[in-house]
Amino acid sequence: MANKENHQSISASDMPGDAYVLIVRDGHILVESGNADAIFPCASDFITDITKLNRAEYLGICVGSPFYCLSFEDDITVPENTEFRNMWELLFHIDESLINTVFKAVHIAHWLRHSRFCGVCGNPTVKSDTERARVCKSCGSIIFPRISPAVILAIVWNDRLLLAHNRQFAEGQYSLIAGFVEPGETFEETARREAFEETGVRIKNIKYFGSQPWPFPDSMMIGLTAEYDEGEITPDGMEIDNAKWFRAEDLPSFPGNVSIAGKLIEWFAHNSGAQNGEN
Repeated sequence: MANKENHQSISASDMPGDAYVLIVRDGHILVESGNADAIFPCASDFITDITKLNRAEYLGICVGSPFYCLSFEDDITVPENTEFRNMWELLFHIDESLINTVFKAVHIAHWLRHSRFCGVCGNPTVKSDTERARVCKSCGSIIFPRISPAVILAIVWNDRLLLAHNRQFAEGQYSLIAGFVEPGETFEETARREAFEETGVRIKNIKYFGSQPWPFPDSMMIGLTAEYDEGEITPDGMEIDNAKWFRAEDLPSFPGNVSIAGKLIEWFAHNSGAQNGEN
């Protein structure tokens, strides 16, 4: 059921001055200039554009303060001493208690930017008064935020973990096999298909590990663990150009634990160490 209070249109005059406003533009987010940590502007910083905050989407209460988000438009004047910084650069400078709220803002801002017009009749959409949605007054279409499920796999063979190098990665950096769920697939079917398509191996004993919103631009990552069953590693040569088995003590550079990929790899390293009698 929709939380109507959380999704109602917001009057700029009712928005608390100390509410944080996360403004997103093409994978960049507005933060205070000259500070390594991510410090976000408040509603009171937008005095000259206060009425334009009516477009804001409410994100909820985090660390005791209300948060809102906007997709950046050219008519918004950003406050002095702020700058747009790339989200990838900021990932490790955002307080852990804020990370999901920031991810939510990036996801919703992307949706706002891409749902200004109806995909059925082409007319402008408006904000729903009752739920997180855009509504076309002309044909009645309702546009909800898109969520694209994808699986990410920790494939283990005895004391080794399968990691792959994507062509887009920096040299020497590896991560886990991952891929989007196709229509009609279960998560387990996606896992088997992606493992075989990308590396040529077959897997068994698939188990759920956890999930994480990953708004680049609108994914929901489903973390799974699995055991190697059979097959020789054969990278697909298109997305994956190298894949190897790694022991815990020989792990290459991999994503930090701000991502579920990093958490899965750390899970493997911890379990591998425990099995070998390490603390």
